[in-house]
Amino acid sequence: MLNYMRSPVLFLVFNRPEKTRAVFDVIRQAAPSRLYVAADGPRIECLDEARLCREVREAATAVDWFCEVKTLFREENLGCGKAVSAAIDWFFSHEQEGIILEDDIMADRSFFRYCDELLHRFRDDERIMAVTGDYFRRKPRDDGDSYFFSRYPHMWGWATWRRAWRHYDFSMSRWPELKNSEWLDALGGGYHDFTDYWTRIFDRTSEGRIDTWDYQWFFSCWLQNGLAVTPSRNLCVNIGFGKDATHTKSKREWRSRLPLETMPFPLRHPESVFRDADFDRWLDMHLFQTRDSFRIMIHRKLGRLKRKKKLLFGFS
Repeated sequence: MLNYMRSPVLFLVFNRPEKTRAVFDVIRQAAPSRLYVAADGPRIECLDEARLCREVREAATAVDWFCEVKTLFREENLGCGKAVSAAIDWFFSHEQEGIILEDDIMADRSFFRYCDELLHRFRDDERIMAVTGDYFRRKPRDDGDSYFFSRYPHMWGWATWRRAWRHYDFSMSRWPELKNSEWLDALGGGYHDFTDYWTRIFDRTSEGRIDTWDYQWFFSCWLQNGLAVTPSRNLCVNIGFGKDATHTKSKREWRSRLPLETMPFPLRHPESVFRDADFDRWLDMHLFQTRDSFRIMIHRKLGRLKRKKKLLFGFS
């Protein structure tokens, strides 16, 4: 077991016993002194889910080290968005800072020390909203630093502070006002594909058409001009790709094949805090595929105009 673990851990679980056991085994190796376990309730329409949820809750609380355990076990199903965001609210009603892992996120052991040290280092730096374990590239960064800064606070293994989470707004109450401003244009450096993509995502999220909590976190962080500490390699990977996943159903997706790597210590800190705009643009195009989705949107609009023209005038 590791002897430097200071930060509490929030473990978010639901209905996948095998993956829960695998992730819990890594948490066990880190041996946090405080573990919070939150679980949404089973869906009535899903046969056998109540049994799976019970099995998961037993696995996620099978602590065999000195540890204080707190649980938030829902009897009814709230859905992905409200269940997760409410669990994080609950976590930060007890703690000032901490690490958050979901039941489909496998972390390298070094991830916990990485979070520990950086939660402490940036505790009072209002510019930093999160520490993420996600890098999304296959080869480690080679500039010599252990981490850098991005506008994207990815949540496949992450950590944050109460002072940052207090800005979270599930309903995205300011989006109607900001949608018609130049806020996204300025944030995205004037790239039209960025503005179009996130306008559509934020529209659907604020209207409740996407059952999620993470796009609201992006929105909340961006409102604060916040940055996320981002590692030079993948310290966490998603092991949940498959038909039983909520959002990551394709095992063939490139994100399902990212390597899990170990962070060398001691950490090598950047000389200053600045956003890596080139990396963020790479994420725009490869992770979010903003350029491809923009082209598809333009193609669809042209197609609709062509069909409308044909109906009105009888020719194409």
